[in-house]
Amino acid sequence: MSEQQNIIIPDQETLPIDKAVATLRKAIYTCTESIEGLSAGLYTFSQPIPGADPLRWLVRQNLFPRVFWMNREKNFTLAGIGSADRIELDAPGSNRDSFERLVSTLAAKGPSVRSARYLGGFRFNNREKQDETWDGFPSFCFVLPLVQLTVEDNAFQLTCHLRIENKESVSEKRSQLLDALDLLDTGENSAEEQLPEMTGVTCIPDRELWTDCCRQALALFESGTMDKIMLARRTLLEFSSGFSPLLYLLHYPYPKNPTYRFYFEPEKNRAFISFTPERLYRRDGQVILTEALAGTCMKESLNGSDLRASEMLLNSEKDIREHGFVKDTIYRELQPISSSIEMEEKLRVLQLNRLAHLYTRCTATLKPEYCSDSMVLSLLHPTPAVGGVPREEAMQHIMNLEPFCRGWYAAPAGWISRDSAEFCVGIRSALVNAGNTNLYSGAGLVKGSNPDLEWEEVEQKIGDIMAITSHSA
Repeated sequence: MSEQQNIIIPDQETLPIDKAVATLRKAIYTCTESIEGLSAGLYTFSQPIPGADPLRWLVRQNLFPRVFWMNREKNFTLAGIGSADRIELDAPGSNRDSFERLVSTLAAKGPSVRSARYLGGFRFNNREKQDETWDGFPSFCFVLPLVQLTVEDNAFQLTCHLRIENKESVSEKRSQLLDALDLLDTGENSAEEQLPEMTGVTCIPDRELWTDCCRQALALFESGTMDKIMLARRTLLEFSSGFSPLLYLLHYPYPKNPTYRFYFEPEKNRAFISFTPERLYRRDGQVILTEALAGTCMKESLNGSDLRASEMLLNSEKDIREHGFVKDTIYRELQPISSSIEMEEKLRVLQLNRLAHLYTRCTATLKPEYCSDSMVLSLLHPTPAVGGVPREEAMQHIMNLEPFCRGWYAAPAGWISRDSAEFCVGIRSALVNAGNTNLYSGAGLVKGSNPDLEWEEVEQKIGDIMAITSHSA
């Protein structure tokens, strides 16, 4: 056991999941047998298990919150249930205040949580007036799962967390954890449910209002007050009955797409989901990896041709200019806090099933005094790809122009620990509430943009999720 991190691995051998549960229970009892000898902090119990599908494991569990994360490279997946610890805030204010509150609260928990990954998300704009659509999704909320199944570099682990704040809490917290283990469904098969019949689709704004909003944005470009803005649309899908939001993950039709999968279900059948291609950043110590992702080609008219999509993007003045705003902003904002920055000069193309995007990677080494996720989040969010240029003006225009609340859409979503973190940008997303689903997606406007083409781009971006509803019908 590590004296600081309190990490307990009961058995180095790989055990079947039912035996792993029994072994973890025994280890928890042994660890907590002498309450007087326990110090406050986090105790992590982790047992290697054979290969298992984290998503199908999560579907079988009935403890909330339920969370899921898969990175874009698909070499780290986490499925978690319950809450051993939670950091959250539900109060209006600046985004910077939210970022600083999360990081300072995590730091105050001491060295025992150093490698623990808290999973969650933020609001896009914490100054935006919230509405009931986003009830249950506060300014930010990050949870450390009570029990989780992870796959990292092909190593499978069943892990549980015991967070002790004082000696009086030991019995209660231990009972909570043991009850969760007792209720685990360790079976291997689950019924293959389908989404119910979709009964209605409503676009907010509708096409007429969308065109008007785009024209107002284009007028800002002509006046010289704005260079770029991303406008979004909410698409309300209504269904004949309620269903588990996990069905969207189960039936995602393009499993090889290089996208993140983010899922946060604070209460049963109410969840925020994102199938986003966009990394905000990954931090390991002082080194961060980020990127510019902007400029889009719809592949439907090209018969899905990757080569033609690349050619069109790399020869599109409008898309290269849109991408340049994002790339230049990232470099400029990282400069003051970095000892070195390596920004790729050559444009890449990220190929998805239905779309392709211009893509540039950037690696930076943070100066020691600026090595804080709150600093990086404050500098990078929102990127011009989901906000605009200039940033503050774009945030205000978005609130004025869009007839809905963005909530967690297009905000940082991911996991954070003391030593590392990874956040995606929560686009291509859905907010599920029992019998309805709100889809969120947007399009980046610059001078010369065509409102009709931008509408079609949004249609393509929600196409993956719409395909799930049709395949499951």
